[in-house]
Amino acid sequence: METNPEKIRDILKRVGLNGNEAKVYITLLKTGSSKAGNISKNSQINRTTTYDALKHLLDKGLINYVVKENRKWFEANDPKRLLEYLKEKEEEVENILPALNKMQSMPKEKHDITLYYGYKGVKTVFMDIIREGYDNDVFGDEGYLNDKLPGFSKFFIKQQDKNKRKTRLITGVKDIEPYSKGTTYRYMPLKALSPVATNIYNDKIAIIIWTDPPEAIIIKNKEAADSYKNYFEFLWRAGEKIDVEK
Repeated sequence: METNPEKIRDILKRVGLNGNEAKVYITLLKTGSSKAGNISKNSQINRTTTYDALKHLLDKGLINYVVKENRKWFEANDPKRLLEYLKEKEEEVENILPALNKMQSMPKEKHDITLYYGYKGVKTVFMDIIREGYDNDVFGDEGYLNDKLPGFSKFFIKQQDKNKRKTRLITGVKDIEPYSKGTTYRYMPLKALSPVATNIYNDKIAIIIWTDPPEAIIIKNKEAADSYKNYFEFLWRAGEKIDVEK
């Protein structure tokens, strides 16, 4: 039989009482019927915290009180009430188990990060944009696709036009070579051009670093894509409209 007060408090905390509740409960078991002031003193807890603990113990059904001369006198219920309290908690968990199991079995959104290297890797990224079949928002592209992969660029543009996909492109140069018919342009003046282009489509972000050889990364994450879209919208509103001859 466990008699160590500290270990008893630890066990009470493990079964659902917080530290102050455990102290007040043990104090009431030892002292019997007591007023809140005496409970506070004997358990060495301030008055406000003692009242909070008493309220929670009452809610759990572990203590009760009677009123004498307009003052509440608290006392602990039979300790066997602890077992009843635990049984009630067990029943509550059993009631929600079907819902919890259903949540666990629901398909989880998959977050993927995939790296690509070289020109074949970059082509794979643009093929993914075609396969997804969504409009594409781009910033940081200064015509790299046309310059680096002119043949593939024509194929990509043809597919975008065929599928009636729209592209909004924010660029740092005004004399950019036109892409597809469905592409509109905004100009944002930059102090220095960067070889990094960012594509946002569906729930994906494709970042292409146009070094030689190029590198790319696709991030599939809805929250991240939404954040990038918000940033893109801010830049788009601030950008200068430019007409590019098709």
